Amino acid sequence: MADTVLAVGTRKGLFLFTRGPDGGWSRADPHFADQAIYAVAIDTRSGAPRLLVGGDSAHWGPSVFHSDDLGASWQEPGRPAVRFPEDTGQSLERVWQLAPGGADEPDVVYAGTEPGALWRSTDRGESFTLVRPLWDHPTREQWVPGGGGLGLHTVLVDPRDSRRLTVAVSTGGVYRSDDGGASWAPSNSGVSAVFLPDPAPEFGQCVHKVARDAVDPDRLFLQNHWGVFRSDDAGTSWRAVETGLPSTFGFPVVTHPTRGDTAYLFPLNADSDRVPAGRRCRVYRTQDAGASWEPLDRGLPEEPHHGPVLRDAMCADGGDPAGLYFGNRNGELYASADDGESWRLLASHLPDVLCVRAATL
Repeated sequence: MADTVLAVGTRKGLFLFTRGPDGGWSRADPHFADQAIYAVAIDTRSGAPRLLVGGDSAHWGPSVFHSDDLGASWQEPGRPAVRFPEDTGQSLERVWQLAPGGADEPDVVYAGTEPGALWRSTDRGESFTLVRPLWDHPTREQWVPGGGGLGLHTVLVDPRDSRRLTVAVSTGGVYRSDDGGASWAPSNSGVSAVFLPDPAPEFGQCVHKVARDAVDPDRLFLQNHWGVFRSDDAGTSWRAVETGLPSTFGFPVVTHPTRGDTAYLFPLNADSDRVPAGRRCRVYRTQDAGASWEPLDRGLPEEPHHGPVLRDAMCADGGDPAGLYFGNRNGELYASADDGESWRLLASHLPDVLCVRAATL
């Protein structure tokens, strides 16, 4: 019986790892070997965990699959789960994000896509409806694609109130809703956009990822195209928290699942040099809400390293101490069982790692 499941989406399929009570890991044969897997969610709210996977086939196009038996079998809906209404004039390019809704809405799942849009499911991810108020927001037509496209890649549900939603779009910025998606407002005050003529616009920031603190739901951490920021008021305002970092450019940000003020980053040299900062494979951790950062590299490669970690390719499970995991574009997968203090190589020679998700069962 597995006590942890680790789902690794790659350029060529989904790899599932399970850890048993003895701490040993096992790996199944890859699923969807002909597809790029950009989004995975592990929904543990209703009995047996449901795996949700956003696949992207070069031949068949994008789709959403689900499994209720840890990958032993998969189901795909008869019609596309995510399909733009005809009046939008758009077609789905990719599912960037799959995120379970609040604990009080066990059948709700959200999806973020390219083109940049938010979708809501009320049947555990088997079909999705476009959240029109965000799509119709007057600022949306001014969003422009980032280097990886125009994707909605972050969906956060406030654990105190499922109607309070925070999303992030590259390059639209952070948007918030307090009424279940009926209305939206930009939420980027203090987040810089050094690549724009106005470095402090109302929207248009190239947000790479946002994560919520485990203890204080109003505290958010944000990794920007350049800059690392913290909000203490649910995104109303942001301030830089960069002391001790070798670079403020990177993609993922992950918070500890049970401890407050604790977050993890994987800094890269620069937007024009997307390799680990200093060519050292190091995760950085703060335990004081960003006042300081420390490198964590015990067990990680000591020689020069060139494997960047993408925005959804680092995660934590629900344990304490936390299990932490990241995969890189070299096809290496690393795991820590002690809050990041030490690491071990779990797999190598995988395809390009796009996303990593873990859950304790």
